[in-house]
Amino acid sequence: MPLAMINGVGIHYEDSGTRGTPLVLVHGSWGSHHNWDLVAPRFAPTFRTVTYDRRGHSGSERPAGQGSIHEDVADLAALIERLGLAPACVAGSSWGSIITLRLAIARPDLVRAIACHEPPLIALIADDPEVRSIADASRQRVAEVSARLAAGDDAGGAELFVETVALGPGAWARLPLALQRTFVENAPTYLDECRDPDQQSIDLRQVATIPAPALVTRGDQSPAMFPAIVRIVAAAIPGAEQHLFPGAGHLPHVSHPAEYADVVTRFMRTHS
Repeated sequence: MPLAMINGVGIHYEDSGTRGTPLVLVHGSWGSHHNWDLVAPRFAPTFRTVTYDRRGHSGSERPAGQGSIHEDVADLAALIERLGLAPACVAGSSWGSIITLRLAIARPDLVRAIACHEPPLIALIADDPEVRSIADASRQRVAEVSARLAAGDDAGGAELFVETVALGPGAWARLPLALQRTFVENAPTYLDECRDPDQQSIDLRQVATIPAPALVTRGDQSPAMFPAIVRIVAAAIPGAEQHLFPGAGHLPHVSHPAEYADVVTRFMRTHS
């Protein structure tokens, strides 16, 4: 797996080749480029597919000190430029979706089209009286995970996150052991993300300036905060499309890879 020095940090990435429209896949918190293993081969016939480990995750370097989502956005922009991918299609999952949205705002010249699955922008619903209680409960669960990690219990924090924040009761035991290990390995970076003041918010006025075609998706089995968040984000982007994955949750590219790849491929081919 190649290593590129991006903004002074060693970033591991995989590049499927030079044929087709570039498609960059941005993983969420706790994860790595392996989160895309079930869909990357499905994209390969149509796209030049690039996956990577975000800074602080798995094969990439973990710099000392407090990090920021703005660094992740800068890394993604620099990787696209370094590999000569612009303008690229970009698909993000969870926290990777927030990075994708922010890239489309900050560097529209690098983006051809975007697909975002369930960005955890809890701040967007914090003041909505209809769903404020959901936002408060979500923040409390994240705080409990953060406290567990701050106490040094990476494995316990990872399991608590999967069971109470992302996937639901019983989900941890159903995860492959390799994915469980990835969660635990990247737990310190999730704690760092929790301490980033910008990690749960975005300026909707800036979102409204995104010129790229956008697909915003969610699963009907996902945590309760996502229907409102997805609706708000999609409504803010001019011409954005929405898609619901029946039977899927927060990781449709893992649980429903064929459907996820088909939906994203059709959208990107239509709009690129």
